[in-house]
Amino acid sequence: QVRLQESGGGLVQPGGSLRLSCAAYGFTFRNYGMSWYRQAPGKGRDLVAGISNTGGSTSYADSVKGRFTISRDNAKNTVYLQMNNLIPEDTAVYYCKTLIGNNEHRGQGTQVTVSS
Repeated sequence: QVRLQESGGGLVQPGGSLRLSCAAYGFTFRNYGMSWYRQAPGKGRDLVAGISNTGGSTSYADSVKGRFTISRDNAKNTVYLQMNNLIPEDTAVYYCKTLIGNNEHRGQGTQVTVSS
């Protein structure tokens, strides 16, 4: 069965960096695009970044362009989100997602808190 497991969140000071990982299980990872979303307290879920199945195409929300980098390792069935120059507004639960057929799958999320 499809399972996505995020890790790498934590507490970081403004200006700091974190790298999130999302390990994928139960499907042919290299065939599917992946994305990272986030949900801040009291707000909706927002798309942060997406990557094609080969990694050759990426996209970013305007709010994270130039600071975040999405990448993937198809040999390890893992997608990453490198987050640099973090700001308090980046505080949220971060989820990875994929769409397989008509079914959307996401993990449990990992908390990122940016605070001094």
